[in-house]
Amino acid sequence: MSHATVPPAPSPATTTRPPSDRARALVVGAFDLHVHIEPDLPPRRIDDVTLARRCADLGLAGFGLKSHYTSTAERARVVSGVVPGVRVHGAITLNRAVGGMNALAVEIAAREGARIVWMPTFDSPAETAGRTEPKPGDNVPQWAKLQHELRSLGLGVEPVHVTDDAGQVLPETRDVLRVVARHGLVLATAHLARDDAFAVVEAAFEEGVAHVVVTHPEFTSQRFSVEDQVALVERGCLIERCLSTPLSGKTTFEHVFDGVRAVGLERNFFSSDFGNPHYPPVEDGLAMWADRLLDAGFGEDETREMIVAGSRRVAGE
Repeated sequence: MSHATVPPAPSPATTTRPPSDRARALVVGAFDLHVHIEPDLPPRRIDDVTLARRCADLGLAGFGLKSHYTSTAERARVVSGVVPGVRVHGAITLNRAVGGMNALAVEIAAREGARIVWMPTFDSPAETAGRTEPKPGDNVPQWAKLQHELRSLGLGVEPVHVTDDAGQVLPETRDVLRVVARHGLVLATAHLARDDAFAVVEAAFEEGVAHVVVTHPEFTSQRFSVEDQVALVERGCLIERCLSTPLSGKTTFEHVFDGVRAVGLERNFFSSDFGNPHYPPVEDGLAMWADRLLDAGFGEDETREMIVAGSRRVAGE
C-alpha cells in the first residue's frame, strides 16, 4: 500500500462566493450526509428544524445529522416528522461518550433508525490535540478545549482503539461491524489514521458490511494519498469528499479532484461537513461543491451523478 506524498495544505480560504443558480438546480434532490448543527455542544450556525425547512425551500432531499458525542437517531426521526418532504438520517459516532467500540450502543441506534455509524473522530488515536497539553500560543480547537476541561473534572477521555498493537482489528471492533452488517447500515471511517482505516475496511467486508465510506481522505489526521484512495475503492469503498476540508485550507481543491478522477466518478459522493459558525450556510454546501466541480471541468451530468445520485445511494433512497 502506497504512502505517496500529498500536497501541503494552503492557507485557509477567507472568502467564498454564493452558489450560482445553475449549481442550485443541479443539486436538487441531493442529501448532505455530513452536517454538524444545533443542538450540539459547540456553537453551530443553524438548528436542525430550520435547516430542514431551508432544504425544503431549495429542493434538497435532506441531510445526515452528525454528533461527536451522542446518537442522533431519535432526533432525526423527530425532525423528519416536523418538515414534510425532507428526510433526516440519524447516526452514531463511536467516541468515548457512547462507550467507544460499543456494539450495544450501535444496536440501539440501529433500532431507533440510525443510518450511519462513524468510527471515532476526536477520540481516534490519530487526533492528539485533546490529549496533549497545549503550549502558550497554541491554536487549540474547540473540541480539544472541551476534552481538557472534561479531564480536569476527572472524566477520562481516553483514545478509542480499533486495532491492537500488532495492527489486528480488536474483537470489540468486529462486534460493532457485525451489528452494522446485520442492520444494513453505512460504516464510515471518520478520523481513523491510514493503517487503522485499512484494517477496519478489510474487517468490515469480511463481516459482511455492504456500505463502507472513507471519510474526507484528505483530512489533516489522515492524508491518504491518491494511491491509497484507489486501493480503498478497489476493496469496495465509496469516498466522501467534504467541502470543509479544502475550503479551510487542509488541502487543495486540485488534490481533491485528482482523487475524484483517479477513483472513478461513480465511487465519490459529496457533503459539506458544515455547521461551524465561520463556515458558509449549511444549505449552500452542496451547490458550492457543484460550482467547484463545474469550474474544474466536470460536466453537468457528472456533477449531478456524484452529488445527487451518489448521496441518495448512501442514504438508501
